[in-house]
This record gives sequence, C-alpha cells and structure tokens, in this order.
Amino acid sequence: MTDFTMQKDADGVAIVTWDVPGKSMNVLSLDGAAELNALIDDALADEAVKGIVITSGKKDFAAGMDLNVIAGMKQGGAQAVFDGVMTLHHLLRKIELAGMDPKTKKGGKPIAAALPGTALGIGLELPLATHRIFAAENPKAKVGLPEIMVGIFPGAGGTTRLVRKLGAMGAAPFLLEGKLSDPAKAKSAGLIDEVVADPLAAAREWVLKAADADLVKPWDAKGYKMPGGEPYHPAGFMTFVGASAMVHGKTLGVYPAAKALLSAVYEGAMVPFDTALKIEARWFTHVLMNPSSTAMIRSLFINKEALEKGANRPEAPDQSVRKVGILGAGMMGAGIAYVSAMAGIEVVLIDSTQEAAERGKSYSTGLLDKAISRRKSTEEKKAEVLSRITATTDYAALAGCDLVVEAVFEDPKVKAEVTKRAEAVIPQDAIFATNTSTLPISELAKASARPDQFIGIHFFSPVDKMLLVEIIKGRETGARAVAKALDFVRQIRKTPIVVNDARFFYANRCIIPYINEGIRMVAEGVSPTLIENAAKMMGMPLGPLQLVDETSIDLGVKIAKATKAAMGDAYPDGAVDAVIFKLADQGRLGRKTKAGFYDYDDAGKRQGFWSGLASEWPEADTQPDLTEIQHRLMFAQSLEAVRALEEGVLEDIREGDVGAILGWGFAPWSGGPFGWLDMLGAPRAAGIADSLAEKFGPRFAAPQLLKDMAAKGESFYGRFGAGKQAA
Repeated sequence: MTDFTMQKDADGVAIVTWDVPGKSMNVLSLDGAAELNALIDDALADEAVKGIVITSGKKDFAAGMDLNVIAGMKQGGAQAVFDGVMTLHHLLRKIELAGMDPKTKKGGKPIAAALPGTALGIGLELPLATHRIFAAENPKAKVGLPEIMVGIFPGAGGTTRLVRKLGAMGAAPFLLEGKLSDPAKAKSAGLIDEVVADPLAAAREWVLKAADADLVKPWDAKGYKMPGGEPYHPAGFMTFVGASAMVHGKTLGVYPAAKALLSAVYEGAMVPFDTALKIEARWFTHVLMNPSSTAMIRSLFINKEALEKGANRPEAPDQSVRKVGILGAGMMGAGIAYVSAMAGIEVVLIDSTQEAAERGKSYSTGLLDKAISRRKSTEEKKAEVLSRITATTDYAALAGCDLVVEAVFEDPKVKAEVTKRAEAVIPQDAIFATNTSTLPISELAKASARPDQFIGIHFFSPVDKMLLVEIIKGRETGARAVAKALDFVRQIRKTPIVVNDARFFYANRCIIPYINEGIRMVAEGVSPTLIENAAKMMGMPLGPLQLVDETSIDLGVKIAKATKAAMGDAYPDGAVDAVIFKLADQGRLGRKTKAGFYDYDDAGKRQGFWSGLASEWPEADTQPDLTEIQHRLMFAQSLEAVRALEEGVLEDIREGDVGAILGWGFAPWSGGPFGWLDMLGAPRAAGIADSLAEKFGPRFAAPQLLKDMAAKGESFYGRFGAGKQAA
C-alpha cells in the first residue's frame, strides 16, 4: 500500500491523491516523499500530461510531518537531519519549477493543490510550492504553520516561501505565533489563492488553462523585491529590528526555535532563493538537534496526544457521558456546565437558590455572546447550547444523570451533604466526581454509599480556557469511574492526567512550592523584580508573586492554615505565612481586591509592585546570583514532581510533564519538570539540589530516586518513558 497514487485522465490532467493507509489524517514520511517524487517525475516526463493536481483522499489535506520520522532522522545526527530536509526541499523545488526552462521560465507544467479541509505544517508547505492553491468552502478547516508551538519552525520551505510571498511583517503571525486560519481568512491573508465549493474541479480546470506566466513565482521572476523591504532597505531594516526585539521580548531567549526562525528569515532574505532554502535547512537542523525541540515535541505533541487518546485508560466499555449533573453554579460549576453543553451533553446545573443557578447559566450566555460578537458562533448555536442547560434547585432533576460533578465550597461538610442528596436521586451505576483542588478524595468518599464510583475531577480556572483536567483516584475508586472521567474529559476536549490521592494531588503540590519560594525570597530581602524576571527568563509565564496575586492571597492563607493544622510541628512554611498573613490582614488579597504584591488601577490592570513591599521587607544591599534564584524556583517545582513519582502519586512521567505545562505553564521549552531534569542530567541535578539543601534547607534535598538515578547515570525518559511506572 502506498501513501500517494496518481490517475491520469483523458484531458491530460494527472490527479495525485495523498491517502496514507490506516491514518485519519495524512502525515508525510520519507517513503511517502519518495513516492510523490517518483509520481511528479512520471507526470512531468509524460507528454500526454498537461497539468497536475495534488489532493487528498481524506476529508482533510494533511496534518504535517510524521514526527516519528523526524525522531528517526535525529538518530543519524545533524548531517542526517540536514540531508533529509534537503531531500524535501529538492522535491518541493521540483514541483515549483515544474520542468520549466531555467532561463526562459517557459515550458513548465501547471501544478495546483486542491485542499478539501485542514492543511497544517508540511500540509501547507507542499501547497505553497505549487502554482495555485484551491481550498474548499469549509469553515471548520484550519490552514497554517503551527510548528513553533511544538518547539520547531517550518523547515520544508514554508518559512522562506511565506516571507517572500507576504513579507516579513505579513508572515510573522503565521510563523512566529503559529496562527491558524479558516480558508476564507487564509485567502484574505494571502496564504492560499481560491476558496471554492469543489477545489478538485476548480484546480483541474485551472491547470488546463494556465499559461507560462502563471507558473513563475515572484521570487523566480526578474526584478523581484520582497514585500515590505529586505533587511537593509530602510523599511525592511525597521521591520527586522522590531521583529528581533519582539521575539526576544516574548521568549526572553529561552525558546531556540523563535530565534532560529528569525535568523533563517533574516539571512535568507539577503541571498538568492535556493541559497535561502539551504539556510532554512541549516537553522532547522540546528533547532532539531537542540534538546528543547525534542522535549517540546515529546510533551506537547506525542505525549499530549497519547494521553488524549486514553493511553492510561483502564479496560472498560465506552463511558461517554449523556447527562451530567453539576452541583454548585459558581465560577467553576458554571464553567464546567458551559464546556459540557458545548460538547453536546445535557446539563443539570444545581445551586441553593434559583437566582444563583440562573446566574451560573448566564455565564454560558456571556461566553456565547462574546463568541457571536467575534463571529465565532451564531444565535442558533447559542440557543442550541443554552437549551442543554437546566438551571434549578431541585435535586430530582438529577434523575438519569450518568455523571455528577460536585463543585461546591471547599468545605468537607458541605460536600458530604450534597453528595448524599445527589446519590439519593441518581442511578445506581452513576459516577460521582468532586471538583476539589486540595481536599483528600479518599476522605470525601466516606460520605458516599458507593466509594468505588467516587472520583476527583480537578478543573483549572477558567474552565473554558484551561486545557488540563486532573483526575484523582481515591483508595477505593474503581476502574469504571476512571474510565468515565477520562471519557468525559475527552468529550469536552481537554487533556487528562490521572494521579493517586495525596495532599494537593500533583499540580498544586508543585505549584505551591514555586509560589512559596518566591514569597520566601521577598522575606529574605531579594528584589521582587529580580524574583519575577528570573522566573520569566526560565520560561515561566508568570512569576510566583504575580501568580499568587492572580490565584488570590486569601486562598493561600486558607491553604496554609489547613496544611498547618494537618501537619502540626512538621509544617515547614512559617516564613511564607509571615508575609501572606500580613498582606491579608491589610486587605491586600491580590488582583480581585486590586491590591496584593502588585498595585492595580481601577480596571484591574497591574501597575507595578506595591510601594509598601520595600518598607515591610527591605531589599538586601547584596542580591543573590540570578542562577541561584532560578534554581530555587525551578527545583522547588521539579523536586516535588520527583517526589510525587517516587511516592506513587504520579504513575506516568508523561502525565507529569504534560500536566505541568498545561496546568501551570512550567517552562514549555523544557518539556516539563522531568524533561528539564533530563536536560541537566541526574548527577548534575542531584548535585545542585544538595547544594541548595545545604544553603536553604531540607526542602531541596535530592529525593532518593534522583540519587539512585544519578549513581546509575539514568534519565527519567530512559527509565520511565512511554508510561513505565516507578519501581
């Protein structure tokens, strides 16, 4: 079976169809590229063929390059990667020149692309090499080059062609941000040429009528000038200076792909097109050989996709949710109701008063109205979604629910009461889930008459935006409950991780030490600006002080008090409490009160650090080294992740890394805490940890697992990769 086939019709049009066997989406392999190369040679050599159309046998065109092929190329080193990329460049350049005379640019055969649906990555780079791109009128289709999102950049000519087609400024959103567009917007932006009802028929008609001039790309024509100017043109100079500043401002130098992309564009703009392709290939090779690209591809693509497809789902029949009951119509409950209704699930939203329940439903109304104003939804869609949500105070409405998600106050007594009330009504086989971020699931399950059907489903706020859902197994949680939770998360298009019950589960267990370490440093006299910037320079989206302002300082106080009550004399965070308790006593509770570590204007926009910080906790005359601060912030999180694995709270390091990136934004360039520790190497990581422990206390002591791995020279992905559990 082959990936590409060709059919020549009586009019002289060769239809090349891309249809990878056994795949729902086409991906390009080196074997597939060789097949396409042979078919193009055949068609160009056949005098009866007047033109070529490349299309797909699937509903979409292509999802990109087969990442397993990229991984395979890397095994052969940089030269193997470069050679493999140049093989693709030669193929696409052959399509672009289409047999034309190199001097006169005449005599070539028209080649068009017909896209029935989504075209991403190489799925757009290939069409960009053809002479005209026709896309179907399919508003659900996405067109773009998202490679930057997984730590690489378009390396099969997409970078060079798009910049020469649109100019550096015009191409920037698609290359540097990975912006995806529907076909209509892609046409408006200049990515594709036509949006039609039948792209194959339109492409076929075009290749039969195309003239020699229609085949010559602007960059192959005499007198070509890059839109917006080349680097040393007055206008172009400003563009490239601005782009360099923008990229560094956004990445702070920790994302190698963005810098390499900009280098490829800048250097490529000053040389002939074919030389620019070689420059692009070299920079692509440089990025691909960087461990950051390996880690990002592994976590943000391969492992994320595996978890979404149920890599750790227990054996059980399909548990798709038909009707979900949600107890509590506050911010979390309202968000869960919205994403459930959007997924086509019938929703019963319950609160103590009808007013509160309706207010929870109105949250969905607000989000849908916003979507309509942005032309991302319609009044019909809004009415359809809202019709699925029943807002009520009547627990009898839960009859027929196969899943209930409790999202009431973080009070065990309140949770126990609503659990019993719901279980009195719901079917015997229904699964009951609690959305708690801190309370032990096994303790909450004591209120249930069916503890094997009781599970934790921890959503992150705001529910409609956050991609991660943390599923927590209690001591008695059964396999069907886990399967139900996973199937539900898949339905609402989130990424799940499954962990075992323990204080703070996994995500909060790692987030809290990060926040606490930043607060400790404030108490020590470390400059708050240095703390925040040190975190951002390691790729954290928010510094620890901004993060606690966002999540609210009074929540930190509540967690601290509850943790101290549970741990007694072993409680280690007294230095942190001295700071946050004082802020809370002064009414500085974070963004929600427009006063926390930062000051805010009336609209809630952050203005800068509160001036009182300097008087309450004066900055020391001598500030610590930047690297030391970064190590404290990164190891506070990473060592906790290792302990979670060591203790069996975390069963799969893939979940640890994906959960860290999606849950609280752990340095995505690193691939997650385990990916970062693998970059350091276990011996170096253990050594740094022990040095920090000697200076700052036992919270930094290297876990025994890390010490053992250091002694054996092991890596986390070497020992625990592909879902292998801790031994």
